[in-house]
Amino acid sequence: MADQQAQLSWRDGSIPVSDQFDDPYFSIQDGLAETEHVFLDGNDLLQRFTSVPDGFQIAELGFGTGLNMLTAWRAWETSRADMDHVDVLHFTSFEAFPMVPADMARALEAFPDVAPWAARFLAEWTGQGMCDLGTLKLEVITGDARVSLPEWTGKADAWFLDGFSPAKNPELWQEDLLASVADHTRRGGTAATYTAAGFVRRGLEAAGFEVTRRAGFGRKRHMTKATLR
Repeated sequence: MADQQAQLSWRDGSIPVSDQFDDPYFSIQDGLAETEHVFLDGNDLLQRFTSVPDGFQIAELGFGTGLNMLTAWRAWETSRADMDHVDVLHFTSFEAFPMVPADMARALEAFPDVAPWAARFLAEWTGQGMCDLGTLKLEVITGDARVSLPEWTGKADAWFLDGFSPAKNPELWQEDLLASVADHTRRGGTAATYTAAGFVRRGLEAAGFEVTRRAGFGRKRHMTKATLR
């Protein structure tokens, strides 16, 4: 287990808030809908999932409760249900302060739509490392992503950039880290994030992404989508 685990408070008994960053882990309006809008739609995943001939690699900054992974896994399985077999979705996440499984389970109770996938995940998840769930192969790399991401040997088809707010967690949005994201993205691969902060968009552009601003979720007016040139 990583030396530093997530320290939490709970808002309204069900929304985890990071004590380290004073920021909630998901939208207080609807965390699942936010994930679908920002990360699935922002990366065009439903269309891409049905068109790829075999596996797919997602990478993520900020594993948190695991909600993004579960939402993507559900979409992967359901979008390919009519195929002869469902290939593997690879999901690699970089997390500095991992949440203990009991806290994950408590947070995920708010999302009954992903409950079957959450149950399968939590039955196997030890809180660290790798987890083979058949159609999903998960790896959570703990520690500072500024160190661990450059050392990663993989390349992603799509990125979920889901660190805490850039105002409260600027280290996870620095230009050199976004350059590492680009280095670990396949040509034509995408990235999406809930933030439209100017310095984040400029960092993605400097890293080689074509950046567009889209309508955000809930109270956020805009979000960011990026495609590697």
